[in-house]
Amino acid sequence: MSRKRNSKRKVFEHLEVIDAGAKGKTVAKAPDGKVVFLPNAVPGDVVDVQTFKKRKAYYEGKATNFHKLSDKRVTPECAYFGTCGGCKWQDMGYEHQLFYKQKEVVNNLTRIGHIELPQVTPILGSTQQYFYRNKMEFSFSDSRWLTQEEIQSDKDLGDRNALGFHIPGMWDKILDIDRCFLQRDPSNAIRNAVKQFAVANNLEFFNTRQQTGFLRTMMIRTSSTGDIMVLVQFFKEDVEKRELLLDFIAEAFPEITSLQYVINGKGNDTIYDQDVILYKGQDHIFEEMEGLKFKINAKSFYQTNSEQAYELYKITRDFAGLSGNELVYDLYTGTGTIAQFVSKNAKKVVGVESVPDAIIAAKENAQLNNINNVEFFVGDMKQVFNDEFIATHGQPDVVITDPPRDGMHKDVVAQLLNIGAEKIVYVSCNSATQARDLALMNDMYKVTKVQPVDMFPQTFHVENVVLLAKRN
Repeated sequence: MSRKRNSKRKVFEHLEVIDAGAKGKTVAKAPDGKVVFLPNAVPGDVVDVQTFKKRKAYYEGKATNFHKLSDKRVTPECAYFGTCGGCKWQDMGYEHQLFYKQKEVVNNLTRIGHIELPQVTPILGSTQQYFYRNKMEFSFSDSRWLTQEEIQSDKDLGDRNALGFHIPGMWDKILDIDRCFLQRDPSNAIRNAVKQFAVANNLEFFNTRQQTGFLRTMMIRTSSTGDIMVLVQFFKEDVEKRELLLDFIAEAFPEITSLQYVINGKGNDTIYDQDVILYKGQDHIFEEMEGLKFKINAKSFYQTNSEQAYELYKITRDFAGLSGNELVYDLYTGTGTIAQFVSKNAKKVVGVESVPDAIIAAKENAQLNNINNVEFFVGDMKQVFNDEFIATHGQPDVVITDPPRDGMHKDVVAQLLNIGAEKIVYVSCNSATQARDLALMNDMYKVTKVQPVDMFPQTFHVENVVLLAKRN
């Protein structure tokens, strides 16, 4: 049943939620046959829906009334579920999360890429379903997000400062967090202590709209080796206040091995164009994997689920099937973790990456690990990865590629086809763009293995590893 509110808004009653779709939204079918995307339901729920957007082929809406709750539901662990946008699937049992992640991978490869698939290996779930992240970033705000109940209440709202996460889609609204379930201790303890100390000592929290205040952001990185990095970003320099806070952090949490700060007065929070200043300890932390050490500084990229990164790299190495005689190219190598991880099984590995700082770190890590059969080069992939590069460094036997979410540039795909390596291992954090790229290579390469990997429990994100073998 439906009744019209206006030309764009409708109410649909007693719709069954039948699937999970892209970006964490679930799917129902309207009486007119169109798909309805919902942000707040679980497959198996029966709901009434208020739509707020109408397109040619679908509606977007919100479940306003639940007639039946799905047996796939679980009680979310986090008190902020539904307000904080970080863990959108926390109300769905983990085994069901894995089912829909694998289904999305298969659907994307077959529907977008039109790829003929082998038997897809069951998705590799994470043993840690909470407290698995090794990096979290928190924002300070002098005007925390208020719930509707607080706004309508006559009570004193008390402390308006916040140290937490952005409300989804609202760049200037910060949700104050007491306990987050994504990063292990002492992350929560550090964040809460910093907030309490800052309030007690009248340190100004940032105001994004007015670009005023003192405390801007805080990043906490942890590692499997026990190292802890804390980086505080200040909007302006105030030596007395800065040292007051940093000394407190160092004294309250002596286990911190790297305490750093940034003075950033520009219009956004990114630190990649800023000077990071060491206050106490080392300017880096270490991650370790099979005896290899990876030095991680404040700007370094490293997979945010260390335990699953190890599983992902083992799958990549297994798919590559190296015997020790191969020349391997590792495209989008980042800080060279995959390149170094597979190097003991290869004759030589050549890594290419566009971020200069990442290549500096890759070279440092290779030296640290006494690996002599890897070389790293920096440059825009679609420009540096050309015929001259191949002529200089050799024809690869195996190519490993791990591009960003946008996938590979079409010129990079064209060069891969031009090279014609016997095997390509394609690691992806976005199976939709992976499917697009695979379609471009389908005439020359056959997909022989597919292995989804869950790096981010409680979210809709999923990694996927594909092995491509050259067709005869």
